[in-house]
Amino acid sequence: MSYVGPDFEPPRPPRHPLRGPLTVAVAALVPGALVGWLVWQTVGDSGGDAQASPSSASSWGKPATPGASDDGKEQPGDSGRTGDSEKPGESPSASAPAASGPLKGKVVVIDPGHNPGNFQHTSEINQQVNIGTNSKECDTTGTATNDGYTEAKFTLDVARRMRTVLEKEGATVKFTQDGDRPWGPCVDERAEIGNKADADAVVSIHADGAGAGNRGFHVILPGSVHSGAADTRPIVASSRELGERVAGSFLRVTGSAPSNYIGGGTGLDVRKDLGGLNLSTVPKVFIECGNMRDSKDAAQLTSSAWRQKAAQGISDGIASFLKK
Repeated sequence: MSYVGPDFEPPRPPRHPLRGPLTVAVAALVPGALVGWLVWQTVGDSGGDAQASPSSASSWGKPATPGASDDGKEQPGDSGRTGDSEKPGESPSASAPAASGPLKGKVVVIDPGHNPGNFQHTSEINQQVNIGTNSKECDTTGTATNDGYTEAKFTLDVARRMRTVLEKEGATVKFTQDGDRPWGPCVDERAEIGNKADADAVVSIHADGAGAGNRGFHVILPGSVHSGAADTRPIVASSRELGERVAGSFLRVTGSAPSNYIGGGTGLDVRKDLGGLNLSTVPKVFIECGNMRDSKDAAQLTSSAWRQKAAQGISDGIASFLKK
């Protein structure tokens, strides 16, 4: 997720070289531990209690700096992270009647990051909204590949493919936006849509806009926040389980590796500066499906066949969480 706006975050500084033989030894164990966890997660995610949380899934490289973008991205050409948004008074896209299936009675809200029309409505998306910990812009434009394929188009395509998969499983699926509005919604309304739907799970779809050479996916989990209108404490544990299952299924179905630049190899990142997470009262995570500014990741993100795999992987993770 990359963009200029309230949730914009400058490129992360390079990591310091590992110091000492003990540190090197520990670092060498991390990838193996991650692979073992993800394989176990994807094989055993059909039931049982929440899986053990991988260590070091913290936002070590993602400080909540004033003016950083919330759940949005940067405009093409910039590097940064993601943002969510909505215009007050407008309702989310309607869902088709749920079919019978294992997810019948479950409500899933899909939040396609950004909006293709945000580029034409910069004054509207730059309005400030309260996210509990502070105020940020309503939304951002999102990022794009070097060839101009926008994140907003990507997120809508994956979201629509997910809707098809999940409705066949019997779930009631609602969108925060379906390309049916000129801009937004704002990040606070995106959260409100999931809350009002009393959703069993909410997943916000994004793609990152980091520098070339940064590859892989990562899932963003809500940190424990209790400030102003934000109180994530009741959903931290359930959101982590949702995120772990989504990460495991996404790896299994797409074959993509966890991020090599965020999350310390875990594929998970905990953040306290995103309004879409801070204001949620139901289990919710973000997924950055890859880096649009890296040519190898971009080749996947622009492939319709790969986007179908991405939609299937995310949906499988949601279904696993809901069937537990």
